[in-house]
Amino acid sequence: MNTNVTAQVKPNVLRAGDIVRLVSPASRPDEKDVEQIATLLESNGLRVQLGRHVFDRFGYLAGRDEDRLKDLNEAINDASVRAIIATRGGKGAYRIADALDFAALRADPKPLIGFSEITVLHLAMWRNARVPGIHGACWPAEQFGVRAEQSFLHAILSTEAVTVQSVPGEITSALTTSGQARGILLGGNLDMIATAAGWALPCLRGAILLIEDVEKGLGHVDRNLTRLLKSGALNGVAGVAIGQFSGFASSKGVTIVDLLRERLSHLGVPILGGLPLGHGDRPVAVPIGTEAVLDTSCRTLSVMAAVQ
Repeated sequence: MNTNVTAQVKPNVLRAGDIVRLVSPASRPDEKDVEQIATLLESNGLRVQLGRHVFDRFGYLAGRDEDRLKDLNEAINDASVRAIIATRGGKGAYRIADALDFAALRADPKPLIGFSEITVLHLAMWRNARVPGIHGACWPAEQFGVRAEQSFLHAILSTEAVTVQSVPGEITSALTTSGQARGILLGGNLDMIATAAGWALPCLRGAILLIEDVEKGLGHVDRNLTRLLKSGALNGVAGVAIGQFSGFASSKGVTIVDLLRERLSHLGVPILGGLPLGHGDRPVAVPIGTEAVLDTSCRTLSVMAAVQ
């Protein structure tokens, strides 16, 4: 088991009446989407606050770097706030990931919920504060399905472990090999993992690496994986959990599955594909930064809660 387990600083589980703060650390959200998020949270007994710059706009970003960072750090430092939810991903969280108030986060841990671009914040928070988060979003059932909504609510309102079953219909299910792995589940969006290498990426030795991505050329994915392999960032990884790789077209007879199989085979560790984690159909939320077991025979990824 990863020796980092003893260093975890788990936040408390959310309870009725707790305050959650919505922030936009990357791109600007649609106001209707934020209304849906607030409705779901409030219907489950939580109180919703908005960061002061949630709807700012600065080009393709949700406001200037200093304002997006200020919203995050204010949420981290406000003792009444018990969870932080990113309104969306997009672009720009990588600009501010190294400037979070990690000391305050360690002193008063609270989970960050988000995925995609938000992966870089999860990585920085684990590297600098050892605080787990949740890879996922506040997914209303009417838009993403009951499974998605229930997985999100379970992740924030329960201290029970989460088990994610591989789905045969997911294209990455064909990548499953054999074996079992144990370790801290780290990662998320592959593009952000590669972006974080060298400055925000924590040591992955003994960890289970989670990867997912959406709508990029195969060459882009190849470059990201090659960078991580050749830099040594993936040395000692215990296993690989592969989520949804959505919207990838084949190139000259090569598919995203072909590419992932060839690049990841260099690791020589158990691989479990087909996990409904990412940008595809009916995704689910999963704790990130906690102990996990990857079991290829059962085709499951079991992850301890991010909260206590």
